[in-house]
Amino acid sequence: MTIFEGFHNSYVLANGVRTHYSWAGTEGPAVILLHGAGPGACGAAGWRFMLPALAKAGFRAYAVDQLSMGFTDARPHAWPVKGHQSLVDHVHDFIEALCLDEVSLVGNSQGAYVAAKYAIDHPEKVKKVVYIGSNTIYQAMQEVPARKLRSFLEVIGYDYTEEALRKFMYRNSSEDTVIPEELIQLRHEAATRPGVKESNQAFDAYLARMNEEPKLWDRYCIKDTLPKLKVPGLFIWGKQDAVAPVETGYKLEKLLPNITFDYIENCGHQAQTDQPEIVNKLVIDFLATEKSKAVTAQ
Repeated sequence: MTIFEGFHNSYVLANGVRTHYSWAGTEGPAVILLHGAGPGACGAAGWRFMLPALAKAGFRAYAVDQLSMGFTDARPHAWPVKGHQSLVDHVHDFIEALCLDEVSLVGNSQGAYVAAKYAIDHPEKVKKVVYIGSNTIYQAMQEVPARKLRSFLEVIGYDYTEEALRKFMYRNSSEDTVIPEELIQLRHEAATRPGVKESNQAFDAYLARMNEEPKLWDRYCIKDTLPKLKVPGLFIWGKQDAVAPVETGYKLEKLLPNITFDYIENCGHQAQTDQPEIVNKLVIDFLATEKSKAVTAQ
């Protein structure tokens, strides 16, 4: 038996980038799932429990492999040369390629920032947003960088070896989690594909430019725009998050009165895989509220 059951995998050409994604469900409102930034991160790994749950609840769910990650094109034309904004623009291209008129977004960690920035850039396309544990959003809520930005892979000590990946994945999970070997091998395969290292270097080069050019930080910063965003939002945070400590969530809650915050016990950084039943219910209930109202109105 595989841990990757209950969903399918496909490719679509998104503005010239051969984009891999996992999906489940053929009817209902569309939901885009955005994984975080860890080595070998991909839609299947990050959202393997939520994809079938959303489909069962009557949604169409799409977990896209973002630029430089998963099994999406890693050739030079697909490198994220504008850093986070490249990821946001790629998500837009993916949504357009699938001809989706309106979506809800669910993002974890860096993916939560991508979801927020997409909603800010394209509010007419977005119904609701769910954010899950994100240092990146807190960082981007600062007027100026609190400290020089560093490569995430450098910070976690990742050197493209399986041992380093295994260490990161266990640090990223709650204390009693046992990570399936199949998941580790999938992520190691994704992280060591040709072009991925160079793609990561292109992303990091842009971060280095952001340290020196304030105008680039201004494009990344969401301090003024996210608190004004009128798209309904829910923020989920694991109380035992070792990557983005829960104290960061408490700080963000004060900065974002327009977003509802929910804190989960016995839960680490990737809440959707640490406590899938709890998080799936929170997400589905939040996304379904408007859907129920719409059905009633008909």
